[in-house]
Amino acid sequence: MKPGVHILRHTFCSHLAMRGAPARAIQELAGHQDLSTTQRYMHLSPASLDAAIRLLDRPPMGGRGDILEAPRTEA
Repeated sequence: MKPGVHILRHTFCSHLAMRGAPARAIQELAGHQDLSTTQRYMHLSPASLDAAIRLLDRPPMGGRGDILEAPRTEA
């Protein structure tokens, strides 16, 4: 593969990942047979990592996502 095409593919996959596209969708669009190949292209910017952490500051959607303690059972 020519270097220019490689850079274009890397940029394409990285931009999709930074915008929240599922890895499986990126894999399909890039034509990768193995998901581990796709994951090599999915480098995230520091801003994207910060945005991911900030998701924890938002309330759970639809009341879901709360951490619940499992009931204890007597053996």
